[in-house]
Amino acid sequence: MNRLEISAVELRKYRSLVLLIATGVLIFAILLGILIGTTRYSFGDLLSTIGEQHISTTAGRIIMNIRIPRILTGVLVGINLAIAGVMLQAMLRNPMASPNVIGVNSGAGLGAVIMMTLFPHSLTFIPLAAFAGAMITSILIYVISEIPGQSRTVHIVLAGVAISSLLKAVTSALMMLNSDILEITYSWLQGSLSGRGWNELTLIVPYTLVGSLGAIFISPKLNLFSLGDETASSLGLRIRLYRFLVMILSSVLAGSAISAAGTIGFIGLVAPHCARIVIGGDNRYLLPLSGIFGGILLVFSDMLARTVFKPVELSVGIVTAILGAPFFLWLLFGKAKR
Repeated sequence: MNRLEISAVELRKYRSLVLLIATGVLIFAILLGILIGTTRYSFGDLLSTIGEQHISTTAGRIIMNIRIPRILTGVLVGINLAIAGVMLQAMLRNPMASPNVIGVNSGAGLGAVIMMTLFPHSLTFIPLAAFAGAMITSILIYVISEIPGQSRTVHIVLAGVAISSLLKAVTSALMMLNSDILEITYSWLQGSLSGRGWNELTLIVPYTLVGSLGAIFISPKLNLFSLGDETASSLGLRIRLYRFLVMILSSVLAGSAISAAGTIGFIGLVAPHCARIVIGGDNRYLLPLSGIFGGILLVFSDMLARTVFKPVELSVGIVTAILGAPFFLWLLFGKAKR
């Protein structure tokens, strides 16, 4: 075995170890999220609750019916947003791309608000509406990106920013015109895990599985985008097909995340960049690690939202924006200086 092969083996071992440690940190974050809140519980309370067949205590009911589904929903939302961010960054060759930046979040949010307006008692269909909104937005951005004359990646970013502003304006108008119906939309649009239960968790699980497995399946192809369109095409990558797949999968992931927790920003930007620093740019490893980091970031952000001003609870989207906006500026100006 030559030095290059040894180096490759060592790199795989390092990346596997990083993924294992990150998974352990995620599990630890989940446990903390379940136990820490307005009221704190012990690890013994959690174990006794899980072991009970019929939960009779107040602590048990809070842990089982409120804390556990809320935290697990937050983990899946973080995973979805982070993986969607990685795919968009790989496709656009831009570390500042994310579902929030290019307008997918705004499309999903508008779709959900339209569903709430037309069918306020049919909350089961909100994920489908959010997915449809994200999908339509993605297709529209994709079509605009195919206009000849400029770099398609530039078109995608600029079209996303413009469409995002338009969709946010339409969403705000709908909320103002239907304020009596849309009582919950303000906190929902700020991004919140408050009140999320087993129903929301059940709804997001299939979208997470389909989107994340699809992303991992195409991850080797995502690496080729970094070479540029011409080089990638010469190596056999079907640029238009995989660009379209990335838009579809990111819509599935972002749309389901937004339908479950509202418009939470910056997770799709911060988590992939942190993972890239730790594990490198190979998307075969970057995708799963970014998903884990996304879950960790959202769980800790939710803990901050619940505890900093308790008993008043902030929206988790406010916390991620406070944490993410300076990071985005640092990333922007850091790139500009290079």
